[in-house]
Amino acid sequence: MNARMLGPGSSIPGWAEDIEIQEFGSAWGPLSEFEILWLADACAFARWRALPEQGEAELLRVAVAKGNRRSGIATRLLADSTKYLADKGCTDFHLEVRLSNLPAQKLYESVGWRSAGIRKAYYSDGEDAAIFRLSAAEQSGCC
Repeated sequence: MNARMLGPGSSIPGWAEDIEIQEFGSAWGPLSEFEILWLADACAFARWRALPEQGEAELLRVAVAKGNRRSGIATRLLADSTKYLADKGCTDFHLEVRLSNLPAQKLYESVGWRSAGIRKAYYSDGEDAAIFRLSAAEQSGCC
């Protein structure tokens, strides 16, 4: 996998915005001060908000182009990005995912993330979110 990382102020490639619009209905926009974007093979990305000085990182979005799914790219992308963030001082990782997004939940569970509850009516359409967490201590088995 050919991966690279972009930080705040970087331009987001058009292909990543296209995938984001297809998968989420809109593009998130420019990277904020604490966000990084991992890009893989011009077909997948993971967007994180990272606060290493506080020991935490939140996975905001991850997506793989339809023709590249089930190839292991999301697993490798999560492994590379969580390792990088752990090396920078992040010890606790979390994310929210739609309850209806079972493929994503299975991916997270397969790489060591653990279910940590439900956020009621988290999304603008009223759907609940499943909360997942991963600690750096568990990360050695991740991905």
